[in-house]
Amino acid sequence: MASDKKQEVMMAARLMVQANGYNALSFRDLAEAVGVKSSSIHYYFPTKGDLGAALARQYTEEFLGYLDGLLAQGVDWKTCVAKYADVFRDTLLRENRMCMVGVLAAERPLLAPEVQAEVERFTALIVGWLARVLALGKPKMEAAAVKGWAFAVFSAIEGAQLVARGCNDVQVFDSTLAAYRTAGLLP
Repeated sequence: MASDKKQEVMMAARLMVQANGYNALSFRDLAEAVGVKSSSIHYYFPTKGDLGAALARQYTEEFLGYLDGLLAQGVDWKTCVAKYADVFRDTLLRENRMCMVGVLAAERPLLAPEVQAEVERFTALIVGWLARVLALGKPKMEAAAVKGWAFAVFSAIEGAQLVARGCNDVQVFDSTLAAYRTAGLLP
């Protein structure tokens, strides 16, 4: 039962962070959203840094699990990249929200060290996944070039989501990705 409440707290916190940013997250608002006392939130997460790190870690594991599942199913590399981008588009469609770790990265200077470490971990793991996928399509490309391409894809899609959110228009995301494809950044 306690585990269910902890997950409820994490889900509410995740939605709040994706909608309003990490700095706007307060234990008081979170407690009100899940119907508990603020001290109950502190029971699960003694500090905001503990909560932020747990959110980023969970988000990373879920996202990576989905992406690894695509590879396990034998999805071709171009479709993998398209489905990766679809996750960002789908997040925009859910009340104009952002990638959880993208929001955290934007607030990096104000994050506790444990949250910063999870943001770096997310970036490394996702760029690593993208590099593996892109290497499937370009097996003769040098590893360093593939990693650079993967980082460019990661940055471009995070950025397209941010700009589309700022415009409150998912079509901005779609047209930006179409331009990336025309320019050769995306397959």
